[in-house]
Amino acid sequence: MPGPERDWYDEDLDDHDDDTEPSWFPGQHLPEHARAMGLNHTVPEGALLDFAGSLNGAKPLHRVTAWMLLVVFGMPVVFTVMRIWYALT
Repeated sequence: MPGPERDWYDEDLDDHDDDTEPSWFPGQHLPEHARAMGLNHTVPEGALLDFAGSLNGAKPLHRVTAWMLLVVFGMPVVFTVMRIWYALT
């Protein structure tokens, strides 16, 4: 005989402690030192850290995304170094 039917509208389906937020809430992938500095998912830097922290290296699309982030944020540095190099030569 099967057990009692689960009420899908029941609010007590979560298996986590009531004092902690679920792992799918925004801001859960921030490092502790970033939280200590006051960063959270609502500020641009914190949102970027939260996004980058949620990437999983085992997934190919996440790896591509991480490389694209590296290129996007690395290109201004490369261009600045090139500009300084050409100005000095």
